[in-house]
Amino acid sequence: MRPSRYCRILRRCVFLVAGITTVPAVFLIFAGGEGGVDRLNQRATPQHKNNSWSLSHEAMSYWMSEVEARMVQRRHHLKQVCAKLDLDVYGNDSLHRPNPWEFLVNRPHHLVWCNVFKAASTSWMYNFNILAGYNPKFLRNSKLVPLNLARRRYPRPSLHALQQALNDSVAFLIVRHPLERLLSAYRDKIQFSLPHTLHQKLGNEIILKYRKNKQKVKGSRNKSTPKKPRWPTFSEFVQYLVNVQQKGDPFDMHWAPITHFCTPCQVDFDIIMKFETLQEDQNYLIHQAGLQDIIRPEWKNPAKGCTTTELVTSYYSQLTRAQILQLYHIYRYDFELFGYTLDGYLQLGMTESNSAGSPAT
Repeated sequence: MRPSRYCRILRRCVFLVAGITTVPAVFLIFAGGEGGVDRLNQRATPQHKNNSWSLSHEAMSYWMSEVEARMVQRRHHLKQVCAKLDLDVYGNDSLHRPNPWEFLVNRPHHLVWCNVFKAASTSWMYNFNILAGYNPKFLRNSKLVPLNLARRRYPRPSLHALQQALNDSVAFLIVRHPLERLLSAYRDKIQFSLPHTLHQKLGNEIILKYRKNKQKVKGSRNKSTPKKPRWPTFSEFVQYLVNVQQKGDPFDMHWAPITHFCTPCQVDFDIIMKFETLQEDQNYLIHQAGLQDIIRPEWKNPAKGCTTTELVTSYYSQLTRAQILQLYHIYRYDFELFGYTLDGYLQLGMTESNSAGSPAT
């Protein structure tokens, strides 16, 4: 897919040199003893205020080298696993050919993004709309869907247009633990779906097909039978996903595997940001793209109330271990390509004997 590899290799070298040149500063920091390191670490993440970065040159050098090393390791891991799984070989199926459909290409600022839903997509859709020339006040007050606004300025690129943009742009994507991302999608689009939407309609269809006891939420005469919610339970939703996978049907974009959505083994990404290190990764990207005077790190729609750990525990304890393993099978490539594991998840699942007769919540 890379007709002009020279430009991309040169740009990679620039990134690498930027990291290497900061090494002397790192040695100076460590030479200063633990106290110096601790004091620097207290302010090691850039803070954006009034469009200026409140970091000394020494601290910025240390921070940039840390994040650069992280990015090099992620790119290396991705390429290794792509080769191991033969996903870097060009073919005719959705895993082995580039998918330009989901990319947003900003030519003036030389930035290419594959928008992964439920992985800081709202935050970066806002930034891409700012880069497209929309006024911040207009974006805050607009009732229009941000993605629809973006597509007015960023039409879906052809494969050729994407290839051309990749030659002289910084290409990035944001990834997230597959099961955490899935839970976020379930809560947003299924459990708390807006009335009269396609996702609410899908939820009703899931209930009709996968709910064993379809008693009404109100007016049930059998008081000994727990009432089921008016939305699909997490377990019912997972049954639906497994069935979709078995039939080979496409997934909704909000929970589609990243490997299918962004084809990361067929497209060279310069920066792989992770939801878990998003603040630092965003700052790094903005600096590398030279956009620190235009956009800032964003964190829109943060989780409210329960912590992520509490939510994960609450919902995944509703599933059996077999269901969690089925989800792992669906998102297996995302797990492997981006270095995620099932640690902490499988233990939450019920054994089959414990799940028999357990009420859905």
